[in-house]
Amino acid sequence: MATVFACGFLLATFAWPLEQPPPRGPPDTTMTAEAVPLDRADPARRRVGGLVFLGGWRLASRDVRFGGISAMHVEDGHVLALSDAGSLFRFPVPESAGALPLHIARVRRGPGSGGQKGDRDGEAMAVAGGNVWIAWEGRNAIWRYRRSDWALGAAAEPSAMERWPSMRGPEAMARLADGRFLVLAEGPEGQDGTTPALLFLDDPALPARSIGLRYRPPRGYRPTDAALLPDGRLLVLNRRFRVLTGFSAMLTIVNPGRIHPGQVLDGEELAALSGSLTSDNMEALSITSEGGRAIVWIASDDNYIALLQRTLLLKFALAE
Repeated sequence: MATVFACGFLLATFAWPLEQPPPRGPPDTTMTAEAVPLDRADPARRRVGGLVFLGGWRLASRDVRFGGISAMHVEDGHVLALSDAGSLFRFPVPESAGALPLHIARVRRGPGSGGQKGDRDGEAMAVAGGNVWIAWEGRNAIWRYRRSDWALGAAAEPSAMERWPSMRGPEAMARLADGRFLVLAEGPEGQDGTTPALLFLDDPALPARSIGLRYRPPRGYRPTDAALLPDGRLLVLNRRFRVLTGFSAMLTIVNPGRIHPGQVLDGEELAALSGSLTSDNMEALSITSEGGRAIVWIASDDNYIALLQRTLLLKFALAE
């Protein structure tokens, strides 16, 4: 994203050693989880729009590498998160407030040298089977990795994305049930309020045919992530920043259905996090299932400014 606080990038420019992902084995360090309510004005509140609040935590670590979460995948009680400086974090889902083990690793191979944030500005991640796809915003590129050892499988800079602004490029990516990939750009915004989107008919890390689309976010918002719901619909996370009111987020549902070139994808509002509701720079989204219910996980990017912003992890159940 084109972050609001440019000074937050300073910590991300250090050239840390390129460690060997995935981050498993003994933890590198620890993090703390502090419980947060859905509504600070009404701590007993549990419902917002079509979501039921199940828990929320503020995450923090003394390790300067932690932060900047822009994408995540929740599975088997653990979170795999990607930062917009090319770091991977792996930690258990909090069950209560307290300390948690934290694994940190750098994505070993990616665009550029990896020493600068612009080289490894990972903004979107899709996980399926034994593969992980990462969208590198600064390079308008999509790379595929083998999940077991993060060996590079394929990499592409799709020609359909080459005119996307380098800092407002691929921001959200989801793999649909039929194997196609939908990628949403953060900008630029058209006169009709829509932003560019692409539907890749095959693996976007290979030379793949794509269909040009547009996505219409809620007014004043920009898409930051997307994830597939169990019924095949797409959940899109959208973010807004205003100087007087700060950050807010809105979740919309898009029905992919039959997509044709030039189509405008409109979302139906599911829930909005604004006002007294707990929110920040919400950028990461993941969907799991518990007891037959769809579980929605949302995390925020603190832009490496822990004094001003927070790394939040929120858990909801889809009420439908």
